[in-house]
Amino acid sequence: MSQTTILVVDDEKHIRMLYREELEADGYIVATSDGEEDILEVVKRETPTIVILDIKLGVNRSGLDLLQEIRAKDEHIPVILSTAYDSFQHDMKSIAADYYVVKSVDLTELKDKVRMALNKAGT
Repeated sequence: MSQTTILVVDDEKHIRMLYREELEADGYIVATSDGEEDILEVVKRETPTIVILDIKLGVNRSGLDLLQEIRAKDEHIPVILSTAYDSFQHDMKSIAADYYVVKSVDLTELKDKVRMALNKAGT
């Protein structure tokens, strides 16, 4: 499991810190981004096994747009969309994601999706 890198992209620092702490406690390597940097550069630099991507990244940034950029470059990397708004689940752009979770202080569902994504990735 020490080879598994998870990239967390979220504009909220406390979410990035929470996810990092919890996922590192489970033995994963965690890289983070606030979504401002070019997503393809971050993916190239960090070479994540899985990407956890917030949908609303500030005023002018959309995780759904970043998802499309990731898919255009690498259609096999598992992407988990994470948001506080479950209405995005019905957005057609979100169909490119492998999994979808609604943010919660209880990370059980997120961790379950991470394990499912790892199984899908074959790691």
